[in-house]
Amino acid sequence: MEIIIDRMRTWRYTWFFRCIFFLLLAHSGAFAQAPVKIYTVKKGRMYIELSKSLSMPALDSFITQFNLSDLAIKKFVKENNADSIKINGWEFDKNDATVFAISKPMLSSDNIDVKTGHFDLSVADRFPAAQSGLVMGYNKFKKKGVFLVKDSVVRFFLRNHLGSKQVMLAGSFNNFSPTALPMQQTDSGWTTTVTLAPGKYWYKFVADGKWMVDEANLLRENDDNGNTNSVYYKTNTRFQLSGYGNARKVFLAGSFNNWQPNKLLMDRTEMGWELSLYLAEGTYTYRFIADQNWFADPGNPERLRNEFGEFNSVVRKGTPYLFKLSGFTDAKKMVLMGSFNGWRNDELFMNKTESGWELPYTLGPGNYDYRFIADGSEITDPLNPSFTNNDRRKGNSILVLGANHIFRLKGFENAKTVYLAGDFNNFNETGFAMSREKNEWVFTVHLSPGKHCYKFVVDGQWMLDPENKLWEQNEYSTGNSIIWIRS
Repeated sequence: MEIIIDRMRTWRYTWFFRCIFFLLLAHSGAFAQAPVKIYTVKKGRMYIELSKSLSMPALDSFITQFNLSDLAIKKFVKENNADSIKINGWEFDKNDATVFAISKPMLSSDNIDVKTGHFDLSVADRFPAAQSGLVMGYNKFKKKGVFLVKDSVVRFFLRNHLGSKQVMLAGSFNNFSPTALPMQQTDSGWTTTVTLAPGKYWYKFVADGKWMVDEANLLRENDDNGNTNSVYYKTNTRFQLSGYGNARKVFLAGSFNNWQPNKLLMDRTEMGWELSLYLAEGTYTYRFIADQNWFADPGNPERLRNEFGEFNSVVRKGTPYLFKLSGFTDAKKMVLMGSFNGWRNDELFMNKTESGWELPYTLGPGNYDYRFIADGSEITDPLNPSFTNNDRRKGNSILVLGANHIFRLKGFENAKTVYLAGDFNNFNETGFAMSREKNEWVFTVHLSPGKHCYKFVVDGQWMLDPENKLWEQNEYSTGNSIIWIRS
């Protein structure tokens, strides 16, 4: 994984700033006004102003210099088609017969160092398929089976538009390029295939240069830049229930959707009912609801007892992690609980061994708190030196799986406690106690691809990362430091 320190809010362009102001005037006659070509920063916004009378070579040179090809500026100048400009979050400040100006907000604009040089952050980096906090997803099309899926290959389909000369597919899987993925015309519309890993994707169709959402897809999201995109989930788990042909409706509910009973409506099939979901790595419990009657999956033998004295079915995605506790051989019962199972104290009963206790439990990469319960008494893991609150008795043991980043805070040698708080631990001010190593404080974590906000808490005082110039404002007007993780 590679950390990207992003100085601006941008989707997919490479920006190179060696100074805060750029202005080129093309040579012209003594009494003629020179065509305008401006790329600069004004009041915290990226700003472009161009004369519509620019020659094509001059316009090409400007587009190449600032890597603006995805804005389709030439198409706008020739045809007044602004779809590509708007889809990338730019707004028009001026647009008349001779000149137009567009702008877009920058991140933390008052503190940007414009001498930072080159970076390249794509849509896929900003909105990865396996997103932070994304546990579950499912598709909602007006008609079932619109997109055919075989293994990792997904066939996208746009119905009608047979009068279009060209239709392209653009999405987070190809950096929303309007020219990279042509679709083929059929007798009823347009189609093309894309190889996708399980996860969440945004997409749009581009018919003869016009961007459009998928009218057959009921799932849409705004990208916070004023653009609405269709949403597609490449699923990885199929829930099936045989029989129950007389049931009017069958729903699926589980820990992946907070046990909401009327959200996941299953589809009727010849053999019964089914529903496909995308599930992130981890362990999940679930039940079916047929005409308001709850029951475990009769086709799945793996179950865990629930709080009602009944059983929930279990589905696991990923590789099991083996929790071990040495000693306590005289205990009659040992229970594992943590942030990964909602701190349920009646679900994960450990297996006794010759030297202690153990339990395999599937978890995806992440940062977790946990404790053991020995015959009713809660304890932290005696062999794990990492725990919350800097207090083994009152805190929780910390488990980091798939660690990929070390936070470092230099100096503060006289500090008594230094904590790391961020969106990866719900900004818990005593969640991650940092350790002193030589001349700095350190803590190793797992960070999922995408943007993360964080701060340090030094002897109770919250502070930004002094080594990271990238930050954004928060609801308390105190700001958060930001890093980007690239997959």
